[in-house]
Amino acid sequence: MKLTPLRERLLSLPGASEDTPFGPDILVYRIAGKMFALLSWQEEPMRLNLKCEPELALLLRELHPEVTPGWHMNKQHWNTITLTDTLDERLWYGWVRHSYERVCAGLPKRLRPEAPC
Repeated sequence: MKLTPLRERLLSLPGASEDTPFGPDILVYRIAGKMFALLSWQEEPMRLNLKCEPELALLLRELHPEVTPGWHMNKQHWNTITLTDTLDERLWYGWVRHSYERVCAGLPKRLRPEAPC
């Protein structure tokens, strides 16, 4: 996976923004100020932290060696995905969507984007 198409995908989600509060090595993606993804873009392969429903997080870790407890995050609610060539892009992009939707659902209705989360 190349950085530019990955960034475009993350920023294509309604209301998504990107910043670097932890320094230039970590790109943070937010909805209404709340993080839904963190990308270690200078790692090889890149690593992506995503929020996840706790039971699903455990299941994904069991099924996929590329999925581990969230690095520097709450291990119950976050997973780190190592974006290897063997991991189907459609699969991890669904996990991005799940993370975005979990964060979006926790926002007050007035802060949610007009497009459905």
